[in-house]
Amino acid sequence: MKHRWIAFVLAGLTAAVVIACSSDVGTKEKEGPSVSYMDMKVGETATDIKADLKILTNRTDLIEESFSAYVTEFTAMYPNVTITYEGITDYDNDATTRLTSGNWGDICCIPATVDLSELSNYFEAFGSYDALKEMYEFTDKKMYDNTVYGIPSMGNVSGIVYNKAVFEAAGITELPKTPDDFLEGLQLIADNTDAIPLYTNYAAGWTLTAWDAYISGGATGDADFKNNGLVHAKDPFAKREDMTGPYAVYDVLYEAVVRGLTEDDPTTTDWEGCKAQINEGNIGCMVLGSWAVPQMQAGGPNVGDIAYMPFPITVDGQQYASASADYCYGVNVNSSADEKTAAMLYIKWLTESSGYAGSQGGIPIVKGEAYPESLESFTNVTLVTDNPAPSGEEDLFNNINNSSELSLDSDPTHVAAIVEAAIGGTKTMEEIADEWNAAWTNAQESNGVTPQ
Repeated sequence: MKHRWIAFVLAGLTAAVVIACSSDVGTKEKEGPSVSYMDMKVGETATDIKADLKILTNRTDLIEESFSAYVTEFTAMYPNVTITYEGITDYDNDATTRLTSGNWGDICCIPATVDLSELSNYFEAFGSYDALKEMYEFTDKKMYDNTVYGIPSMGNVSGIVYNKAVFEAAGITELPKTPDDFLEGLQLIADNTDAIPLYTNYAAGWTLTAWDAYISGGATGDADFKNNGLVHAKDPFAKREDMTGPYAVYDVLYEAVVRGLTEDDPTTTDWEGCKAQINEGNIGCMVLGSWAVPQMQAGGPNVGDIAYMPFPITVDGQQYASASADYCYGVNVNSSADEKTAAMLYIKWLTESSGYAGSQGGIPIVKGEAYPESLESFTNVTLVTDNPAPSGEEDLFNNINNSSELSLDSDPTHVAAIVEAAIGGTKTMEEIADEWNAAWTNAQESNGVTPQ
């Protein structure tokens, strides 16, 4: 129901934007930037421009130090530009609501709730996908009809943050490559150390959506799985004999909870506190994107103990890992021409010169730049980036996802239900998967898809 409400709100915003565009006020607001994004050169283009920029961000932890330093460095080149950040904790939900005003600021991390076909109603175009893909990675994430409306802040690799010292003390000599190997390793941690083997971060809620990032390329080795296979397949959450695919991912969580290899009471988990706990060796591992590595390293003195490993699924003898864009920067289509120009210049500087991606353990979006050291365990792992949906099906995944009310990638309810069922013994993982498949099939059919 949450996503139906979001769709209703955004539909209302679409109408509001159309009305605004027809007004006298909208004439100025709809002017594009003075220079195309492709032609901009930071430090050379429009250095005398005047603008006041407001940015909405999900990274509340970086505003006071990192982002403040970025603003200082950028405004040294653009002294007539002022930049203010506003952090939002429950980002996708609150940012979606803010979009309905049309007056939310000038740059935001585009919420996952916005359909691709609706991007142009809220965000200025950066240029054609054909041109931008030659410069940057992952530019298809917020692309519609060959036009890019969002520039990725960085790329994420989906894996597991772990404490090397805990793994060594437990007697784990090789990183696990299958679900069974991983669960056996968690048992070794429980038997041989005082650490919590796998910390769920259940109480935070949003952290549980990390599990959804592993079910496509990383669990299948198929770049077409999410935007083609998943939307057309019959019963995509069913158990596979080789323990690959979505079921294998979620079953790792279910089995870890059933076997007592997670915290005693998931309602007491502490997101901020877990950073110090894993750094100090009180937690063995956590399922989070590569962006989490520097946060765990900063949680205490044991920086060298924090590492990152591939999710333990092997497909025909090969391990894969999903690589995808983190949040993408979008520029408000209703900002003035000068604000759009200044906003795009700042985004260009953030992605090309600030060093943000490397400092956050992510993949730089500029093609050819080196990966961070935290990804050294992925040397023999094939990275898989989801292919764009076929023409005409750009919103099909979102439509089926929302209609099913599973809300993969954006709402943690379905993952939380796994933890709850495992604790209470109310359902098996196969029963949960059966319910998901039924909901997914109904959503496919209501969106004109015949599962095959």
